[in-house]
Amino acid sequence: MPAPLRILLSDAARACLGPRIAHALGPRPFELLSINALATSPTADAITDADIAFISRDVTGRSTKHELAPALQACYDTLRQAPSLRWVHIHSAGADRPVYGELHARGVAVTTSSGTNAQVVAQTAIAGLLALARRFPQLMAAQRSHTWAPLIDSHGVALTHDLDGQTAVVVGWGPIGQHIGRLLTALGLRTVVVRRSALAVEGVDQVVGFEAMDEVLPKADWLIVACPLTDTTRGLIDRQALARLPPGAQLINVSRGEVVNEPDLIAALQCGQLAGAFLDVFAHEPLAAESPLWDMPHVIVTPHTAGHSDGHFERVAQAFVDNLPRWLAGQQLANRIR
Repeated sequence: MPAPLRILLSDAARACLGPRIAHALGPRPFELLSINALATSPTADAITDADIAFISRDVTGRSTKHELAPALQACYDTLRQAPSLRWVHIHSAGADRPVYGELHARGVAVTTSSGTNAQVVAQTAIAGLLALARRFPQLMAAQRSHTWAPLIDSHGVALTHDLDGQTAVVVGWGPIGQHIGRLLTALGLRTVVVRRSALAVEGVDQVVGFEAMDEVLPKADWLIVACPLTDTTRGLIDRQALARLPPGAQLINVSRGEVVNEPDLIAALQCGQLAGAFLDVFAHEPLAAESPLWDMPHVIVTPHTAGHSDGHFERVAQAFVDNLPRWLAGQQLANRIR
């Protein structure tokens, strides 16, 4: 009889997934270890080693990759020190937290939950686009000051432009980018895609590789950033890229803050090169209270919450459970980072 598989997960995940894990593993014995106990008993023998770890959203909580709560730090320390750890599944679409890179480097399989929140993130990105296009920040400021301020100038001329016929340049064509593309098409926008491969995509007006991004930026009424953080994309949207956008262009970032050079972005907004921005991610999170982004009237700031919805936990949990039989059989794991 093989030794029981030790699976480290939260108490909430254990209560929800216990029967499904048992079904997925079949006759293979297993033991479910509590992540929650790490914060109170980090040296207990029963939880200092595991074969598999499932890091659900409730484990991360409100911690960011830059600022960790003590309980999450204890979890990461255990993962780093667990000699038998062979696979970690995480709730996020990206694996750019330092701990996951360290585990990957030592040979631990790291799988993400790419696609599980793609539709929600895409909806949020489009909500930001619509809010900026219809000048909701301006209208909500007028509401707070009890001012009747229709979107017309003193001569009755409209201050907003029709979305139909505008062009959006979408950087990244994974599950999130593809959902965004479908919604853009429904709104009547032309879509230009920037991604690793320049191969044509059905229903998209143009596709270019990252190396040709500068060629399409002058077309962009909207620059929508939805790519993972990689060596190629870190700092991709910098002063030079922003300068190639036409006057009046606006930016949406639902990927990672480090993809956009934040000082360059702030400068472009301050000088009017960019007409507005919807930002869900930042170079350092939480965003510092003194950042000028908070108070810019044409900027919408949200706290890295684009993918949060009540159905996300279940989709992530199912992605983990679906991978268990593959792992047992030595097959390729879905969404394994390379």
